Amino acid sequence: MANDSIQNRTFDAIVIGSGISGGWAAKEFCEKGLKTLVLERGRNVVHNKDYPTTNMMPWEFTHRGQPPIEITEANPSVARCYAFREDAMHFFVKDNDHPYTQTKPFDWIRGYQVGGKSLLWARQTQRWSDFDFEGPARDGFAVDWPIRYKDLAPWYSYVEKFAGISGDKDGLDMLPDGEFLPAVGLNDVEKYFKGVVAKNYTGRHVIYGRCAHLTDPQEIHKQQGRVQCQNRTLCQRGCPFGGYFSSNASTIPWAMNTGNMTLRPDSVVQEIIYDDAKGKATGVRVIDAHTKAVTEYYAKVIFVNAAALNTNLLLLNSKSSRFPNGLGNDSGVLGKYVAFHNYRAHINATCEDFKNVQDVGRRPTSAYIPRFRNVYKQETDFLRGYAAGFVAGRGHHMDTSGFGQDLKNQLASKELGPWWVGSHMMGETIPKETNTVSLDTQKKDEWGMPLLDINIAYDDNDEKMIKDFQEQMTEMYTKAGFTNIRVDDSKQAPGLDIHEMGGARMGLDPKTSILNKWNQMHAVNNVFVTDGACMTSTSTQNPSLTYMALTARAVDYAVQQLKKGEIA
Repeated sequence: MANDSIQNRTFDAIVIGSGISGGWAAKEFCEKGLKTLVLERGRNVVHNKDYPTTNMMPWEFTHRGQPPIEITEANPSVARCYAFREDAMHFFVKDNDHPYTQTKPFDWIRGYQVGGKSLLWARQTQRWSDFDFEGPARDGFAVDWPIRYKDLAPWYSYVEKFAGISGDKDGLDMLPDGEFLPAVGLNDVEKYFKGVVAKNYTGRHVIYGRCAHLTDPQEIHKQQGRVQCQNRTLCQRGCPFGGYFSSNASTIPWAMNTGNMTLRPDSVVQEIIYDDAKGKATGVRVIDAHTKAVTEYYAKVIFVNAAALNTNLLLLNSKSSRFPNGLGNDSGVLGKYVAFHNYRAHINATCEDFKNVQDVGRRPTSAYIPRFRNVYKQETDFLRGYAAGFVAGRGHHMDTSGFGQDLKNQLASKELGPWWVGSHMMGETIPKETNTVSLDTQKKDEWGMPLLDINIAYDDNDEKMIKDFQEQMTEMYTKAGFTNIRVDDSKQAPGLDIHEMGGARMGLDPKTSILNKWNQMHAVNNVFVTDGACMTSTSTQNPSLTYMALTARAVDYAVQQLKKGEIA
């Protein structure tokens, strides 16, 4: 009976996490014929079936979309997230349900459910270039990446074709083109600003933001049951059309349809089990989220895709006599050199022209300004650079003074207001040894797991970058003739970017990194990490597309190694 039980709990591969990277790992393993167990600590969310607000009208929400004040007060961190609203807050982790400690302020935004934050992401998808992969070696701000663009380029193409990415072929060396569906396009004011920038600057570009939306579904997308994006811009509710890429609409059902996937939601992975005698990881120890019952599962290969900080927590908590400081942590860098994206700076203005043009309809994204500082040479007093979003719009002005019939008449007489423009910065932060996550040895959660202590902060490089963004964008706005220019520094804590990366970084040298060029642990060759924890540096691009490509590439390698007997 014991043997039968172990056999039923043994798989070819285990994937921890079902978000963007975990979903891809599941798809790739199952397509290649491996019996795969996918463990998700949160509840099950089935595409379409579990999107309770997706078709609700504004008046159907009790608080017209705003979270009740008692919820925002009880959840000060997650309530700061732009998408934490009445229509989507059920997809977010509440602060008190899953606490953590903060040596320095950090807003940890999480989504514990099948699909993870792939239901909530902003869907921006830019490739990295060699300027990004070679950056640490050139600038000396982190260890060298063990890969270059040529290593990932075919995998970018592979995942783009399946996920569905809209965009233009822009021909930029700092932002490589991909396998694009047609772009939705820029509006008139965005096109005007694009022209102003092109006329006045060399090396600065305004492009349509590439995003994971189906503008012209191909056969592979139809096979997934997905159809064209309807431009509803209600994405955070879960899309009933599958118009944007999510694990729930795409990779998880695709993996399930192979017959090779076993999905276990409500499964909190406590640790990865390392066998000292065998010199490898043999499985995982899992706590049932509701009953607290403990079960062990076994596999030849384990992929850790729990999301960057949770992956660090799990690896740090996976201790043995061989690895007393966390699984694979011979170098001592596990939990260190965590970085993120700096979103603090914004700039807004008014465009007095184009009064005869309206802004009609909705789009899933807007314009994007790729990094233009320190690309070809070091030209500033700070390292690396920043990208920026750019958007223009035009609303209606209504006179809301008065009462009764007068007020009704005024509200019915809407007048077009002026065009407004806005931009936000996405700056690359420098991975530092002092930016760490660690286990709180005094406090545990309800499943007996140590709380994660987060000790991450901005530095002088970030402050200089903010100042430069404000100066450069002000100059660009001025050349465009925009008026009423207003710069802002939100002073927000790290975390609201939701782009935390590092802690279990890739590298060439096992003495300064955790993973090799295949996302494989230097010290434990049957454990791979392909979520944000693996990142050596952050670049300025949104990272999710790179996680997808790294995951598909790593699974392909792992399966080859299994077949050769190199992983046994």
